[in-house]
Amino acid sequence: MGRRNFVYTRLGIDRIEEEWPKELKGAKVALLVHQASVNSNLRYTWDVFSHFDKVKVKALLAPQHGLFGETQDNMIEWEDFRDPLTGLPVYSLYGKSRKPLPYMLEGIDGIVVDLQDVGTRYYTYIWTLYLVMESALENGKFVVVLDRPNPIGGLEVEGPVLRETYSSFVGLKPLPVRHGMTIGEIALLFKGEYLRDVVLFVLKMENWSRNYFWEDTGLEWVNPSPNMPSEKTALLYPGMCLLEATNISEGRGTTRPFEIIGAPFINPYELVDALENYSLEGVYFRPLYFIPTFNKFAGEKCGGLQIHIRDKKALKPFKIGVVIIKVIKELYPDHFRWREPPYEYEFKKLPIDILAGSNHLREALDRGDSIEEIETRWKLEGEVFNKEVRSKYLIYE
Repeated sequence: MGRRNFVYTRLGIDRIEEEWPKELKGAKVALLVHQASVNSNLRYTWDVFSHFDKVKVKALLAPQHGLFGETQDNMIEWEDFRDPLTGLPVYSLYGKSRKPLPYMLEGIDGIVVDLQDVGTRYYTYIWTLYLVMESALENGKFVVVLDRPNPIGGLEVEGPVLRETYSSFVGLKPLPVRHGMTIGEIALLFKGEYLRDVVLFVLKMENWSRNYFWEDTGLEWVNPSPNMPSEKTALLYPGMCLLEATNISEGRGTTRPFEIIGAPFINPYELVDALENYSLEGVYFRPLYFIPTFNKFAGEKCGGLQIHIRDKKALKPFKIGVVIIKVIKELYPDHFRWREPPYEYEFKKLPIDILAGSNHLREALDRGDSIEEIETRWKLEGEVFNKEVRSKYLIYE
């Protein structure tokens, strides 16, 4: 079978020569980047900007996991260093501070953001963007966001909307878990709803549509974080990340994180049989055993499953995650536990509550509410958010 003929998506970074704002010519900037900050030819954004004569790059900023995805897990901080290739200082936004400090912004006029997001509220890069925009507003700097695809599509909205009393670094502002927006659209939402006076420019993509998944872009996948090895991982992440808030392995320490899950006390055949009663669309559950090399149950044999995606369009990843937790709780009530804090700089609230955005999901699962009752609630929240907020900031059809 021949290779499909793609109309390749042109990223924001691919369009800087023709689209860079005229009023910003000659500006001194910091770049907020990571290892997935590449153009369509896989050149790093900071390399592209080193040959871009309309601005002068003075510093690099990088989010959780570091400039090259060096730090493996949550809450592993990293320190500033100097990039040996460019000689530029690289400032950590996941260390002594998650918000740019004054010394990081000395001698610059603005911050250029080029981060690959994965379309899920609790993926921290959009919150690094928010804190950068907040810092820019406070310090009189502009922000330019170079837009990138949402790899899990721009149509579907799924999962509860965060309540601000449950704000944390996995959700600072009200968004549903699967938000269906690009990082440029998210930046416009942040400005429109919370940071109205920030000076913001978004360099749009070309040839990207809301119904695109990653494979429709024709672009190479570069891991935006160590445990996001493929676009399939990203598709399952909105639901399977919930397992981080439990004593069930989410597959860290395997080659398929967020696709493989389990624990030593699980019978994989029993688990898969119970899940089949829910007739979940778009997936096939394959029972297996595995031994994680690090993280939960490192070196221990776990029973569990691997999720195989059969139909991306029918997939409801958040629902799948909730159903898996519900079934494991019911099958193994003497073994299942909610994880205790700390988690992502939250030291009081339970991790499941800050991931779900409130205590409602946990309490519903603890009561044994039906999946239909639980799903109805988040569907209503998503519909209201989509109509009253999200729709105002969409820039692609």
